[in-house]
Amino acid sequence: MTVPGYQGLHLYYGDLHSHCDVGYGQGTVEDAYANARLQLDFASVTAHAVWPDMPESDERLAATLAYHRRGFARAAARWPHLREVTNAANEDGRFVTFLSYEWHSLRYGDHNVYYRDGQGEIVAAADLDELRTALRRLAATGAATLLVPHHIGYRAGYRGIDWGTFTSEFSPVVEIVSMHGVAVSDDAPYPYLHTMGPRDGRGTMQYGLRLGKVFGVIGSTDHHAAHPGSHGWGRTAVWAEGLTRRAIWEALVQRRVYALTGDRIALAFAINGHPMGSLLDAVPTRHLDVAVEAGDAVDYVDVVHNGVVLRRWTPAAAADADGACTVTLELGWGDRTDPVEWRVDLRVVGGRLLDVEPRLRGHDTVSPTSGAAGGAVLSAWERWDDRVVLRTTTRGNPNPLTPGTQALCLRLEGDASTRIRGRINDRPVDLPLAALRQGAHVEYLGGFRTPAYRFGRVVSRRESSGTFTLEHRGEGGPDWYYVCVRQTNHQWAWSSPIWVGAPTPASGAPSRVAGSIRTRRGRVAGARAPATRQD
Repeated sequence: MTVPGYQGLHLYYGDLHSHCDVGYGQGTVEDAYANARLQLDFASVTAHAVWPDMPESDERLAATLAYHRRGFARAAARWPHLREVTNAANEDGRFVTFLSYEWHSLRYGDHNVYYRDGQGEIVAAADLDELRTALRRLAATGAATLLVPHHIGYRAGYRGIDWGTFTSEFSPVVEIVSMHGVAVSDDAPYPYLHTMGPRDGRGTMQYGLRLGKVFGVIGSTDHHAAHPGSHGWGRTAVWAEGLTRRAIWEALVQRRVYALTGDRIALAFAINGHPMGSLLDAVPTRHLDVAVEAGDAVDYVDVVHNGVVLRRWTPAAAADADGACTVTLELGWGDRTDPVEWRVDLRVVGGRLLDVEPRLRGHDTVSPTSGAAGGAVLSAWERWDDRVVLRTTTRGNPNPLTPGTQALCLRLEGDASTRIRGRINDRPVDLPLAALRQGAHVEYLGGFRTPAYRFGRVVSRRESSGTFTLEHRGEGGPDWYYVCVRQTNHQWAWSSPIWVGAPTPASGAPSRVAGSIRTRRGRVAGARAPATRQD
């Protein structure tokens, strides 16, 4: 099945909000972009730069505020270097970067400022109106800028979003997933657990949509140890015409974007032939197309209409015995205090290695004031035909509910005779896919409570992908729809909405094209899965 509205578009993955020692954090900007290139198509390393309404009179926060001030001074001094490295790392067609800084505010919520073309300065605006005025002056000179609210789920006045001051001007998207948590709705997964406080319902995506706001959604890590895309804490997927600054930027402006927690989940969603982010005229009949190609077994796919689940789709229960599938290798466990160096060298024998998705992590520190993270974690991996090699480091899991593992997801094509062979830390590996279809396989490097590795159960294409259509009749609008994907391994995706009968925002209008869904490598998402239909 093809999804109309995606002709000529390709799928790219990135992280537009992460930190290093430019401001406050750990690791160099050079390390940050080296890590980003391991598993992302685009990235932005963001400088903590401005906080005009810091609570200076609050004695409880004296040490924290001093820490912020030192970071802002460091960001100002290192801004030229950040700009230079960001531009040097950009390579259209291979890896895209954007220059950015963070503007904090208790009153208006935190925002990130982005410069499309890699040139710009830190604007020390006193409030949101002044910041937008400065961006308008830049726009008049031809400079393209974005102003993206992030960790929106905190209470307004406590660095959460104030929807009353939100406008789509310069802000076509908002960040709903990061290390702070997920701000989709009151009952979304990943609650806010940072010292800044809990998630407030008035700071969520659904609350803003109910107010009639128009915005797309992205995910970013907000990582503070030079590891953009650190797995599990937020990423952005974009449907763009190519891997260039202008094409990625255009996808953000047109809201052809969606938020992920970590795994690469290819998701296409259209209404009446128009892709995610579109604004449609008030029409009573809506034909919805959804296609998913996930990174693991899909638990369910929800189509949400005005905050209510309109349709829940689940994949076929039966798994394919042969054909395309995924196997995930995880490395880690053991004592948190002792780093473990991993050396992985694997081959697929009697089958084909179709693709490799690295799922790599840094020292996952969202609050650098809580202690040094220990610098950047540097990994390296390479693939040759049916062979993959990985070098990385783990330190064990920080607690029983938070993974500290490193992983590779292997997309294979094979049958009962296919085997995974090689070595992990000089230990021989020889596993038949037939055994992994029955369940996961674990080995320890030593005895009890030593580091371990785990090959997960084989997940067939039938379990991880599918397409479906839906007919829905509304009253004409205004209505909004979006799609949520949940995998059984607790990784998620949320699409940008499509509006029917909604007002046009201040910044641009979405493109309207028709065609098929294609990922970066040309796959057709869900093309081999059976279609279902609900009338």
